[in-house]
Amino acid sequence: MSGCKVADGSGTMLVTGVGINTEWGLLMASISEDNGEETPLQVRLNGVATFIGIVGLTVALLVLVVLLVRYFTGHTKNFDGSPEFVAGKTKVSKAVDGAVKILTVAVTIVVVAVPEGLPLAVTLTLAYSMRKMMRDKALVRRLSACETMGSATTICSDKTGTLTLNQMTVVEAFSGGKKMDLPESKSQLPPILSSLLIEGIAQNTTGSVFVPEGGGDLEISGSPTEKAIMGWAIKLGMNFDAVRSESNVIHVFPFNSEKKKGGVALQLPNSQVHIHWKGAAEIVLASCTKYVDASGNTVPLDQDKVSFFKKAIEDMACSSLRCVSIAYRTYDMDKVPADEQQLAQWVIPQDDLVLLAIIGIKDPCRPGVRDAVRLCQNAGVKVRMVTGDNPQTAKAIALECGILSSEEDAVEPNVIEGRVFREYSDSEREDIAEKISVMGRSSPNDKLLLVQALKRRGHVVAVTGDGTNDAPALHEADIGLSMGIQGTEVAKESSDIIILDDNFASVVKVVRWGRSVYANIQKFIQFQLTVNVAALIINVVSAMSSGEVPLNAVQLLWVNLIMDTLGALALATEPPTDHLMNRSPVGRREPLITNIMWRNLLVQAAYQVTVLLVLNFRGESILGLEHETPQRAIEVKNTLIFNAFVLCQIFNEFNARKPDEINIFKGISKNHLFIAIIGITLVLQVIIVEFVGKFTSTVKLNWKQWLISIIIGFIGWPLAALAKLIPVPQTPLHKFFTNMCNRRAKSSKSSKSSKSSSVEVTNNSQH
Repeated sequence: MSGCKVADGSGTMLVTGVGINTEWGLLMASISEDNGEETPLQVRLNGVATFIGIVGLTVALLVLVVLLVRYFTGHTKNFDGSPEFVAGKTKVSKAVDGAVKILTVAVTIVVVAVPEGLPLAVTLTLAYSMRKMMRDKALVRRLSACETMGSATTICSDKTGTLTLNQMTVVEAFSGGKKMDLPESKSQLPPILSSLLIEGIAQNTTGSVFVPEGGGDLEISGSPTEKAIMGWAIKLGMNFDAVRSESNVIHVFPFNSEKKKGGVALQLPNSQVHIHWKGAAEIVLASCTKYVDASGNTVPLDQDKVSFFKKAIEDMACSSLRCVSIAYRTYDMDKVPADEQQLAQWVIPQDDLVLLAIIGIKDPCRPGVRDAVRLCQNAGVKVRMVTGDNPQTAKAIALECGILSSEEDAVEPNVIEGRVFREYSDSEREDIAEKISVMGRSSPNDKLLLVQALKRRGHVVAVTGDGTNDAPALHEADIGLSMGIQGTEVAKESSDIIILDDNFASVVKVVRWGRSVYANIQKFIQFQLTVNVAALIINVVSAMSSGEVPLNAVQLLWVNLIMDTLGALALATEPPTDHLMNRSPVGRREPLITNIMWRNLLVQAAYQVTVLLVLNFRGESILGLEHETPQRAIEVKNTLIFNAFVLCQIFNEFNARKPDEINIFKGISKNHLFIAIIGITLVLQVIIVEFVGKFTSTVKLNWKQWLISIIIGFIGWPLAALAKLIPVPQTPLHKFFTNMCNRRAKSSKSSKSSKSSSVEVTNNSQH
C-alpha cells in the first residue's frame, strides 16, 4: 500500500493511503455495509401477511376436513336429494373426482386468503410515488425510503443551502479595531492592512476569479462562503491573479470541519514568510494576540479589545450572520523545513496570530421555509437544525425559520454545541437528544451520534447532508437525504433520496408522499381483509352446514383478482392530500391495522356475511325461485350471491379510499386510474355472469336480480358513513387484548399466591 502523511494542525499525523484500513477506506466500508434491516412498513407487512396466511390455511384445512367427512359419510347431496357418495356403490373414479373438487375449493380458499397482492400493492404505490416525486424535486434511489419517510418522527436538517438560500454576501465587517462602513470599506483601511487582507484572501482559498477577455463582470467560483469573501476582497481592490503571482505557497492546511479553520504558509519575494488563517470567528480570535489598528500598526490585543471583538461576533451571530475571522503571522524562513518529506509533515503554526478582520456573512432563509417547518410541526415531525455555524447564528436562523418558537426556548439543551453533546455518555445523549432543536459548531461525527441516540429512543430519523463526511450519518439514518446541487458524490451514494433543489420545502413534500404510500397500503389492506373475512366466513359456514360452498374455485379466483391485482392498481395510486399532514407520524411500533380500519372492515364484512348467508339459506324463497327446478334455483341463487358479493367489493373499494372521512368521493376525479379500474371490473363482471357461465358455473340473471345485487352493494355506502360515526378507542386493539391477558395473568398469580398463603397459615395453625 502506498501512502503519505499529512498534518492535521494539532501536531498529530494522519496516515492516508489506498486500502480498507485508511480513513477513506473505513468511511467507505461504513457506508457500504448492508445490515439487512427491514423498513418499518416491511416489518408490519410481514406480520399482517403471516397472520392472514395462518388464518386462511386454518380455514382451508377446516373446510377440507368438513367437506371430505360430509362427502364420504353420504351427507353431501345431489340436486335431486340423493347422496353423492354411497360406500360400496360409488365408482372409485367418481369418488376421486369428488375429493379433488373438494380439495380444489380448499386450495382456492388458501389462494384467496394469502395476500399475494400485498407485495404488488407496495411495489405499485412506491413506483407511482417515486415517479411523481421527481416532479417535486426528489430523486428516490431506494424505493422503500418512500414509505419510511412517511413514518419519520424527526428531521435533522443542515442549515446552509437547505434552510437558507446559500447565496452569501458580506454585510458587516470589523477591521482596524472598529466597525467598517462596507460601501466605503476600501478607503477606510490603511494600505498595509488592505494588502495583508487581500493577500490572505487570495492565497488562502479554494476558489478562483475568472476575468472575461472581452470585459464584463468577473466570475467567482468556489463555495458560497469563499465567493462571498472574495467578492468583498474585490471591492477592496483585489486583483486575484496578480496577488497570487506575488508569493509562493509553501504548505497548505485545508479547511477542516473539526478544526473549523484552514491555513496557508506563503514565501514572499524578500524571503519573508506569511502564514494566513481563516475560519470560525471565535476559534481564530482565540489564537490572536495582536491586531492591526486603523493606523496600520500592529498592537497588542488587550482584554478590552478582545471583549469588543467577542461582542461584535455575538451581535453578528444574533443577526443570523456567519462570522469568519481572518488573521496572519510572520515566520522565520529558517524554521521552515527544507526537506520535502519534513515539509509534508510540517504543522503550520497557529498561535500568536495578528487579527486582520472579522466579517459577517448573510445567508437569507429560503422563501417558504417557515411554512414548511410549521407544516412538519403540525404533522408531529420535529425539525432539528444541525450546523457547523456559531450556536448564536444557528439560533437566530432557527428563530427565523420557526424551529425555535421564542427566545425563551433558545437555551441549553434546546440549543447545544457539538462538543458539549459529544462529551455526554450514551445514556445521557439519549435523554438530551430528545430536547435538542439546534446543534451549533457540530462536526459530522456529532451528527452521527445524534442520529444514533434518536434511533435508540425509537425515532424514525431523516437526515439531510451534502458533504463527504456526512456519509456515515446519512447511511445510519432511516432516511438519508442528500443535496442534489451542493452534495458530493459520496453523500449522494450514501443517501436514499436526493433533494434536487436543496430546498427544505422539498423534504416536506417527501414526507407527504411517504405518508401517502403508507395510507395507500392501509387502504388496500382494509379492502383486502374485508374480502378475506367475508369470503372465508361465507364458505366455512356454508360448508359446515350444507356441505356446499356458494363461491366456487373459479369465482373465488376472480374475486382474488379483483382484490389483489385490480384493487392494488386502484388504491395504490391515490395521490396525497393535505389531510395526511394533519396526522401524527406512525412510529416503529404502531400497528399497521388501526382501530379505524378494524371498525370499517368488521362492519362491512358483518353486513356482507349476514346478507349473503341469508341468501344462501333462504335465497330460493326470498328470490321467488320455488317454481324453478332445484338445480336451476340453486344455480340462480349462487350466481346472485356471487354477483352481489363482487358488487359489494366494487362499492367497498370507494369506502376504502377514505377510511376516516365521510365524503368518499373527495378528489376522485383526479384519480383517472381508479375510475378506469372500477369501470373495467364492472364490464368484466357483466361478461362473466352473462356470457361465460359455463366456465364460471354461473347463469344469466334478469334485470330484477341485477337490481337486487346492485342494491346489496350500494347499501355498503351509507353503512360505511354510519360506521364512521362510531368512536374508536385510542389504544390499539392488539394492546387492549395484551393488557387484558396480562391483567388476567396477574390476577391468576395473585389468587394462587393468596391460596398458597392461606394453606401456609392453615398448616402453621395445625402445627
